[in-house]
Amino acid sequence: MGDENQNDKVPLVEETKVKVLFETEASLGPDAKADYPPAGTNSIYSAILSRNEAVKDAKRLKTFLELRDKYVNKKVVFEDPLFPANDSSLFYSKKPSMKFEWKRPSEICENPQFIVDGANRTDICQGELGDCWLLAAIACLTLNEKLLYRVIPPDQSFTENYAGIFHFQFWRYGEWIDVIVDDRIPTCNNQLVFTKSFRSNEFWSALLEKAYAKLHGSYEALKGGNTLEAMEDFTGGVTEFFELSEAPKELFKIMRKALERGSLMGCSIDIWFSLRDISSCPNRGCGCCFQCDEVSKDTRIRLIRLRNPWGWVLWKGPWSANSNEWSTISIADKENLKKQTVETSEFWMSFDEFKKNFTKLEMCNLTPDTLQGDERHSWTVSVNEGRWVRGSSAGGCRNFPETFWTNPQYRLQLYEEDDDPEDEKVACTVVVALMQKGRRMQRHQGARFLTIGFSIYEVMRGKNQHLQKDFFLYTASKAKCKTYINLREVTERFRLPPGEYVIIPTTFEAHQEGEFILRVFSEKRNKKKKEKPIVFVSDRARANKEIEHDGIQGEKKKKPKRKLLEPEEETEEEKQFRAIYQQIAGEDMQICANELKTIMKNVLAKHSEIKTEGFSLETCRSMIALMDTDGTGKLNLQEFKHLWRKIKEWQVIFKRYGKDKSCSISSFEMRNAVNDAGFHLNKQLYDIIAMRYADEHLNIDFDSYICCFVRLEGMFRAFNAFDKDGDGIIKLNVLEVSHNVLICVLNLRKSKSWGAWIAQRVKY
Repeated sequence: MGDENQNDKVPLVEETKVKVLFETEASLGPDAKADYPPAGTNSIYSAILSRNEAVKDAKRLKTFLELRDKYVNKKVVFEDPLFPANDSSLFYSKKPSMKFEWKRPSEICENPQFIVDGANRTDICQGELGDCWLLAAIACLTLNEKLLYRVIPPDQSFTENYAGIFHFQFWRYGEWIDVIVDDRIPTCNNQLVFTKSFRSNEFWSALLEKAYAKLHGSYEALKGGNTLEAMEDFTGGVTEFFELSEAPKELFKIMRKALERGSLMGCSIDIWFSLRDISSCPNRGCGCCFQCDEVSKDTRIRLIRLRNPWGWVLWKGPWSANSNEWSTISIADKENLKKQTVETSEFWMSFDEFKKNFTKLEMCNLTPDTLQGDERHSWTVSVNEGRWVRGSSAGGCRNFPETFWTNPQYRLQLYEEDDDPEDEKVACTVVVALMQKGRRMQRHQGARFLTIGFSIYEVMRGKNQHLQKDFFLYTASKAKCKTYINLREVTERFRLPPGEYVIIPTTFEAHQEGEFILRVFSEKRNKKKKEKPIVFVSDRARANKEIEHDGIQGEKKKKPKRKLLEPEEETEEEKQFRAIYQQIAGEDMQICANELKTIMKNVLAKHSEIKTEGFSLETCRSMIALMDTDGTGKLNLQEFKHLWRKIKEWQVIFKRYGKDKSCSISSFEMRNAVNDAGFHLNKQLYDIIAMRYADEHLNIDFDSYICCFVRLEGMFRAFNAFDKDGDGIIKLNVLEVSHNVLICVLNLRKSKSWGAWIAQRVKY
């Protein structure tokens, strides 16, 4: 499992398959930018900002019931401030091609109704927006009443407690959220422009589409997509898709069992395929698989019933409306099948023709129960949120061996094998689902779906450190996704022997930023290693307990023994330092940041192994803040000498990982350098270091490197100052936080030094 002596070994090469789905002009808009990834998106900071926006949304909108009652009592209608009735909620890449008017249903027709005679698939007619993928999922949703009314709460109407406000519920990256909208809908010539019901006074489907558009930022963000996206957002289920050209032999059986268990299904035709006699969408042909059936006369005939969300059918092949095939079956079968096609957009097709004419089948399982079995199984699920950060944790696939190991790593422990008496192999069934977050909402910034995938490696039990580069160079993956693909989610089902594994979610290319959610379903009990929030772990804590970083436990560290300082004779190098120091420091033998900058430049000039022009003023100020123990805001000779010893220790590490003759260090290698220096950090901090200190080429020069280490040293000292009992944990209540922040500010103003404030609380 990669723990053997790796000398003289040849690195393994694994084939990585990739498939990129082409996006048409209609799917992104003709004026959409191609920036990839968009500047400023998917970073730590944008994630924090997006969470703040959610909090702001909650504070402004409160809950649906509170808002509805408020406006009912005021006898005024609600206007959504977060999704205004103007062009900004419609399109982001172009101006509207028609004059839109936002109207409430009562302004469009008489006696408007939310739902008439129950919500069903005939209530969904596509308008001018290319979101047939969404409508196909809505049509599937109507077949399961329990799911439908989870998404569309039924206690809403245009009469009782009406205030122009409605709400819908969607599953969003691991949780259900409530999306509130007003009932102003885009119209032209008093007709709905986008999704509508075939009943002119029914509006649930139009309002559902509006809520989904709000969830993604605009109506245009819904142009072009994959039915699986919406199916997941409606159910929280786990998705799978089948390329029909490579369909398994038992696909028809899988489809029938899926329908019996309430799974949602859709199918599509990729635009570049030549179509025989079937209509298609301008971007992609989409359909809903509603039913699989078998009829017989002399032989069994497998049939599929489909619906085109566009509302029409031009299918002229076998089993079309007037084809000769209908004469080959009994009158009873014929009447039964035709009775099930209740509108003109529904049609029947033989299973073989279905596989020939459609490109892929999309399936959303409400639970990840195996479709081949006859019994439901109990499953456990682990949910992990993470991100790929350029220069730190965006290492790319196995094609990038120098950076692959820096990707996020998630440990999985499988304890018990499946209960399958017919299976001779001892194995555990797991379903791994990797979903990228927020890309559709960022389309206006040029974002597109990243090409993503994952690999699974078996590891030795008990070894919980972050796996290093050599492990992946000489160890083959135990399992992996079939292909890397630019869909929102990649899902695969595996059967693995009991043991410990590490899952590596990655983008296909390195240096691509994005956020993701990794879900792991297993039939039997499994355990994942949870990571701690961002913390600084003191050296004293490491002597007594284990620490965690990257969601993986680290090794125990012994408490380093402090050496007593004894008078020593000065070396020749130290005499040179004293001479340079005295020349610049003057009579008071103290140096400020500007003087420190000059001294460091002269000292470093005598060390040709480091190519640097010296330290910036910002770095020098950080050095003084760290080493100033007497509150003068300057350094004396002893403080300067101690600083130089620190820099020499860090210089050795820098040369170990440096490149181009120690001119710079890769931001990916910074993780190892930080660990070698004794700083064990949470993975979010490694990401922040890369974002803060790496240049545009993902390199960190010597000045930035030392500045980072100086600040880490200061933060660890600050932590130790509060860690009074040495257990590696500090606890502060609100008053203590306020008190210590105030002391920090006052001391900094008084002493002009962070180091002086720290020195009051911990011995140097």
